[in-house]
Amino acid sequence: MTTYILRRLLLMIPTLLGITIVVFAVMASAPGGLSSQSLVEGQNLDPEAKAAMEAYYNRIYGLDQPAPVQYLRWLNNISPIGFTTDEAGEINGFSLTKGSDLGTSFRYGRPVADLLEERIPITLLLNVLSLPIIYIIAISIGVHAATQRGKPFDVGSNVFMLVLWAMPTMLAGVLLIGFFGSEEYWRWFPTAGLSKRDALDMPFMPHWTSFTDVVLLALAVIATVVAFITLSIRGHWQLRASIMGVVGFALGWMMADALPGDELSLVHPLLAIGGAALMAGIGYMDYKPFRTACMGFAGLGIGVAIGVQLMQGEFIRGFLLDRLWHLILPVLCLSYGGFAFLSRLTRGAVLENLLSDYARTAKAKGVGEQQVLWRHVFRNSLLPLITLMAGLLPGLIGGSVIIEALFSIDGMGRLAIEAVTARDRELILSLTMISGLLTLAGYLLADLCYAIADPRVSYD
Repeated sequence: MTTYILRRLLLMIPTLLGITIVVFAVMASAPGGLSSQSLVEGQNLDPEAKAAMEAYYNRIYGLDQPAPVQYLRWLNNISPIGFTTDEAGEINGFSLTKGSDLGTSFRYGRPVADLLEERIPITLLLNVLSLPIIYIIAISIGVHAATQRGKPFDVGSNVFMLVLWAMPTMLAGVLLIGFFGSEEYWRWFPTAGLSKRDALDMPFMPHWTSFTDVVLLALAVIATVVAFITLSIRGHWQLRASIMGVVGFALGWMMADALPGDELSLVHPLLAIGGAALMAGIGYMDYKPFRTACMGFAGLGIGVAIGVQLMQGEFIRGFLLDRLWHLILPVLCLSYGGFAFLSRLTRGAVLENLLSDYARTAKAKGVGEQQVLWRHVFRNSLLPLITLMAGLLPGLIGGSVIIEALFSIDGMGRLAIEAVTARDRELILSLTMISGLLTLAGYLLADLCYAIADPRVSYD
């Protein structure tokens, strides 16, 4: 295994070189190419200033040299070992500790390393929050749908996930912003950025001016969450569906009341009936873990609403809650398509293994259904999920391009679009190298996970 890992790590070097060579060649051969003249066009400079700027770009980036020399120069700059140069750009020695330099961005006039240091944490935050949501929902729904083949849960989840999967991310984001961020409907969530300006001056954690408010909020949340979870676990389905239906009806009616205007309209009964049907369906659901989680979240929301109404002092949401408040819509847009697709993939993989000979043999020997499902069937069903996971690491850069553009979030996806638009060679090559490195690391990680999930896989 160690030899295999070392061999794969060494093969990453020529692979990354090939990827960057292809990208550099495409940029160099594109119409207009990249030259110092193209960088100073449209700046309305006098001839002397224009000539000085062109000389500066030629000295910094070597744009007056042949394309192969430019690529070798960039490669020497990013390599921690290589030739050193003087202020005029001439080679003056060789060093084993010269360090790596990703260059300076054409568009921003700043070091590429500084730009990446600012943008990478933002995109990582979006993906770190969305990936667990995707896998938890997809695995829980996909596994249960496979065990309930042909039953209402299987049919309903298939239809619902197919609708989500078919909905474009751009459309979903626009609808969420239009309905839940617009003054015309419910302005519950912000439409841009990751925090408000005044949140930067707030304490990190939420702050209450009265300790009594904290106690009341905690008691209200604990009471409602415990009550709804107990109802989910021990309550009869008729009682669960009735109570959840009443809660859904009340929530739908309050949503209609929150719309601009004080008059009753057709929206009130529509939202109330729709909310009642949705919540009653959750209460009726026979899938206990998913039902309990949904009812627990419902109890949490009701408890928070009750606690807020009982508060007497001032509440400061703090930087943390403000950041989470801004992240709700972007993370939702980034997650729904992933768990819709992955749940269908999980269902197919689990169903295929459930109908296999080894699963039937284990059941015939008296092994419990849950043990067969999770110890044998689910483990063998992990292979397609692991294969899909290999593409998640490079998706950290490109996967949130639409989301970052819609919600005005300055992350890696938006940075990549701006770099391509401006023909920012240094930034494009750095992003390409990072994306290629993440792709290769994802495939290596997937291979290692294959060996962990399936003992038959060996790399010795």
